[in-house]
Amino acid sequence: MTGEPGSRQTRPGLAHALVERFGHLVREMSKFATVGGIAFLIDFALFNYLTSVRGVEQVTAKTVSTVIAATVAFIGNRFWTWRHRKRSNPAREYALFFFFNGVGLGIAVACLAISRYGLGSIWPEVFQTPLADNIASFIVGTGLGTLFRFWSYRRFVFVEAGTPAVPEVKHDRDHRA
Repeated sequence: MTGEPGSRQTRPGLAHALVERFGHLVREMSKFATVGGIAFLIDFALFNYLTSVRGVEQVTAKTVSTVIAATVAFIGNRFWTWRHRKRSNPAREYALFFFFNGVGLGIAVACLAISRYGLGSIWPEVFQTPLADNIASFIVGTGLGTLFRFWSYRRFVFVEAGTPAVPEVKHDRDHRA
């Protein structure tokens, strides 16, 4: 029964087909999420330390905490998440990583600034609080920034190895069989 057409062993199910097609993407996303989670904890702890203990202004603290967390994320993504991808010029990867991370930082800082200074000017007792700062920066801003970062790192920074060239087939036009 195992070799008959239509049997369970010979025809992969939908779940198997999805794993075959998207398994590599799920593994990459899982590693990216782990590295991002560690970087997030660094970003979160440092931001709150700088604003609460050191008295640093919120947008400045967010910028500093994100740059430090991004350095950790670069190392984790280069040497773990996308270690299977070809390595191009390390300076190129580093520059592009921080460029796209800067865009992600801009997304998070914009969310914080809109909340704190835009909505905060209308309703300061709600939007100019540590809770609102953390929600705007870390939930909304980091969420949107993470989607952008995954796409841009995968597409532009840690690129796939090129497809090997297929040798050209020469046809003998004079050959008649």
